[in-house]
Amino acid sequence: MKYIVLVGDGMADYPLDELQGKTPLEVAKTPNMDYIAQNGQVGWLKTVPERMPPASDVANLSILGYDPLKYYTGRGPLEAANMGIELKEGEVAFRCNLVTVGEDKMVDYSAGHITTKEASILIKDLDKHLRTHSLRFYPGVSYRHLMVTNDLEPSLLKVKCTPPHDITEKSISRHLPQGKNSDFLIDLMQKAAKFLENHDINKVRIDLRESPANSIWLWGQGKRPQMPKFREKYNIGGSVISAVDLIKGMGKTIGLEPIDVPGATGYYDTDYQAKGRYGIESLNRNDFVFIHVEAPDEAGHNGDLRAKITAIERFDSLVVGQILEHFKHKFDFRVLVTPDHYTPISVRTHTSEPVFFGLYGHGVEKDEICTFNEAAAKESRLNFNKGWQLMDYFIKNELPKGARSS
Repeated sequence: MKYIVLVGDGMADYPLDELQGKTPLEVAKTPNMDYIAQNGQVGWLKTVPERMPPASDVANLSILGYDPLKYYTGRGPLEAANMGIELKEGEVAFRCNLVTVGEDKMVDYSAGHITTKEASILIKDLDKHLRTHSLRFYPGVSYRHLMVTNDLEPSLLKVKCTPPHDITEKSISRHLPQGKNSDFLIDLMQKAAKFLENHDINKVRIDLRESPANSIWLWGQGKRPQMPKFREKYNIGGSVISAVDLIKGMGKTIGLEPIDVPGATGYYDTDYQAKGRYGIESLNRNDFVFIHVEAPDEAGHNGDLRAKITAIERFDSLVVGQILEHFKHKFDFRVLVTPDHYTPISVRTHTSEPVFFGLYGHGVEKDEICTFNEAAAKESRLNFNKGWQLMDYFIKNELPKGARSS
């Protein structure tokens, strides 16, 4: 049996006046996700437990079958795992965004989606400027990087840090790190801003009227996680496909193989078709693949309605459609498609309400729902209040008590 999980990050949304009260998913052309709904099951799952942030790491841990309340330690260490950074005892990894700030506002959480080449130079130079025996910076992809320190641990784990994509066009000073020893982080951010402001790359970006990467933003801190391997839980091996270190690192931590796909960017221009193709190829040697597409989430953060609809349609056509075309007449298989969380256009950040899923394939009984969207899913009686239990149902056919309401 082959098991395929397809995640459209942030794909879920709220009804919008400009769409006559419909969501982007309702107006997008999604014949393949609708096919899954028409011929399989649609249900709800709560990927974000109460009192936890509606972050992609929390939500995707749930989808992969791991209880965030038990296993979540922070975003930074998951990204570190994929970057080959082995955290030692007492070390804390922070996500380090390159951002654009101005007049006490978060102008752009991604520094204009700076290129990886430019960003790598900036982070390496910043590391030379600020590195100490207990502090170092590591370049990642585009605006996404890491800082690792063992200073002041464990107090740093409790500092309240706000994700930069939550404060677009909002005050910087009101959202700086808060708590014991938060001044350590604030001082680092201020020193980095002074250095980056005068960097040659930013001078060129300003001349080209591009957003300068004139500051860093530290958040998502955590220590090395301890989680059982996916094979131990489900007795199958597999891989993860994503453009972002977070998802690949999460997979690596639980023993799934991260697959690098040429052309996968984590943005609107990602190569959707290549992701689907590499996912199919990976199932020649494994029985499970988790394919994650970031573009709908980026569109939600940017408040870009047209881009979100386009990203959803490309995800449906080039990823979901390619998977269905290859598998539905050839192998025993199951496919699960879902958002990880909502990223509504109207609020431009993640929200924590339950999301919906579609399940189709071998042994899946058809229900009465025929389209894949927020409104249609409300008719479902299949509900996983503990989202991490959906994977048990997907792979083991284990339906937890209370998952199906009357």
